[in-house]
Amino acid sequence: MNLNKVILVGRLTQDPQSKSLPSGQALTTFGLATGRYFVDKSGQKQQQTEFHNIVLFGRLAEIASQYLTKGSLVLIEGRLQTRSWQDQSGNKRFRTEVVAERIQLGPKSAGKVAPSQEEKAAPAEEIPVIEEDKPSATEASEDKDQDEIDISQIPF
Repeated sequence: MNLNKVILVGRLTQDPQSKSLPSGQALTTFGLATGRYFVDKSGQKQQQTEFHNIVLFGRLAEIASQYLTKGSLVLIEGRLQTRSWQDQSGNKRFRTEVVAERIQLGPKSAGKVAPSQEEKAAPAEEIPVIEEDKPSATEASEDKDQDEIDISQIPF
């Protein structure tokens, strides 16, 4: 059995950047910071921050570019994908990204809460989950060739 699934909760490190692929499909990218706390060998509490490259397509891309800003709290559920290309110097480059298949937006005030006050913030209302549109089996077979994304179409 194989599984490629990622679930992250973090804050945007930059405003989302949106583009349209030559096929007309929306593409949005942004950085996401996640953190973890641990106690080191000397007993001191430490924080480690990781940075992730997030890519969204279609309707999810449109929603992210409309509602997310730098500092926004968001849950991302998706898969890892590594792409490669040759840079201008002829070197082969690689980039691992999280391709989002589902997002859940944090509370509206989440981007404005100071980190020290984050734990004291009042619980937010239930936030709706936004998923990629899943076509029916017949639609999927009819549109399979049209929905395929060619990595070479991505302009970056």
